[in-house]
Amino acid sequence: MSGLVDRLLSVPSWAVLVITGLVVFAEDALFVGFVLPGETVAVLAGVAAKLGHVPLPAVLAVVVIAAIVGDSVGYEIGRHFGQRVLALRFLDKRRKRLEDAEDFLARRGGSAVFLGRWVAFFRAVMPALAGTARMRYLKFLAYNAAGGFAWGVAVVLVGYAAGASYAQVEKSFGTGSALVVLALVVVALVVWRVREHRAQHTAER
Repeated sequence: MSGLVDRLLSVPSWAVLVITGLVVFAEDALFVGFVLPGETVAVLAGVAAKLGHVPLPAVLAVVVIAAIVGDSVGYEIGRHFGQRVLALRFLDKRRKRLEDAEDFLARRGGSAVFLGRWVAFFRAVMPALAGTARMRYLKFLAYNAAGGFAWGVAVVLVGYAAGASYAQVEKSFGTGSALVVLALVVVALVVWRVREHRAQHTAER
């Protein structure tokens, strides 16, 4: 775990921001973003901010903007190529989840765009599905911006809080104990993501 922290702090601050922005953007824009760890990267960027490696306002701005712009690109992909993308064979194993997302969007409209951001699979596919369904862009943008802002601030601050725990424990008990605290936070996040992924696979069977 110490190696992870060392690598995090050895990367130039501008590179942390660029990588974070690109991963969050790609998770939302490429329709298949459910395989990209955008949320985890945003949390780690929050950790880096608390440890003084990057400015917190810059991390918040990058994550929120990347999320909103990424969703907008995903919307346009869905609007212009949605039916072709939905017909791709590699999505066959996730067909049930896609149908659930489409049904959720049909029932809840714009609020599905906002709420979908908090679930990894829906976060990846909802923008394209909204474009495919020809939701008005201004309506989509309003819910997208609200969701992107709320989600971006929340996940970055989770990382920032983890970094605060790391800094406090390191000051009181030393680096070893601090690394244990940070490891527990990251492991908890990974376990949560793995459980969510397994639940998705179970639902798809």
